[in-house]
Amino acid sequence: MDEIVSHLLAVQAQDLHSARLALRARSSDLTAQAVDHALTVDRSLVVGWLGRGTLHLVHRDDYPWLLSLTAPARATTNRRRLRQEGVSEDDAERAVSVIEKALAAEGPLTRPDLAARMEAHEIPTAGQATPHLVMLATLRGISVLGPLEDGVQAFVLAEDWLSTRPGSSGTGARPEALSRLAQRYLKGHAPAKPMDLAAWTGLSLRDARAAFDSLGNQEAAEAESAGTSARLLPAFDPYLLGWKDRSFMVQDAHRRRVHPGGGVLRSTVVADGEAVGTWSLRRDGERIKINVYAFEPLSARVERDLQRDALDVARFERLTLSR
Repeated sequence: MDEIVSHLLAVQAQDLHSARLALRARSSDLTAQAVDHALTVDRSLVVGWLGRGTLHLVHRDDYPWLLSLTAPARATTNRRRLRQEGVSEDDAERAVSVIEKALAAEGPLTRPDLAARMEAHEIPTAGQATPHLVMLATLRGISVLGPLEDGVQAFVLAEDWLSTRPGSSGTGARPEALSRLAQRYLKGHAPAKPMDLAAWTGLSLRDARAAFDSLGNQEAAEAESAGTSARLLPAFDPYLLGWKDRSFMVQDAHRRRVHPGGGVLRSTVVADGEAVGTWSLRRDGERIKINVYAFEPLSARVERDLQRDALDVARFERLTLSR
């Protein structure tokens, strides 16, 4: 599992269930419980605001340098959003202090827990103020999302959880980090261009070009492929998010069914590397039902592949598939 996450570098994880399923699609024996164990007990995986201003699951060894690389751009957006939510700079600084002290004394704490602590100090938490305040503390390297508490991921002190406090890198370290980023990105996404890296990370195109230029004539490792079998990829899967231009995997006629807008990327059925439908999962007690919504009639081979993959989803969740 650690190898899968390291290969992908970062898996979008504002929906942790989808992030788990993304790892499932790249393993034959992984379970959801094993992913939760890595987050809660092993501490080998963590979640934070890294690329594109949203949460990403990464290996703990990659978290500090990725945060240092992406936090400056995220912090600018964060300050603007807090002003829009009516949170003053003084209140934002007080919130960071409250979060740090609360986690040190009581952590792990969930987002509602932290909202309650901030409200007790008369800090605005309505609307989107709370998520952007907890994001600010995370961007500062104070907190990180780690263990699950009753199924909900909780915040902890980054310094305690990671045995180091992530901080902003110096100017001398940034070129090295950009080069490292390009190497790791291309390991899972070659062939790709700087515009793809910029779209994937949320960094500027200038940074992405510098990252690519730093590699010179180095050849990238062969990227991951969706393969020839049909697979059930979750919402926000790395394969569906890895490039700016996704026309090679999603025909224009079906684009809105996969990317309906508003930042949504639906759970997608992929066959021979191309999107052929979407799918949904519904849990009923100890059983799950998977529905496939094909764009066009599926071949018998694809249907067989999907049946096997649906059974594997059930195995991953340790549930029974309703046929």
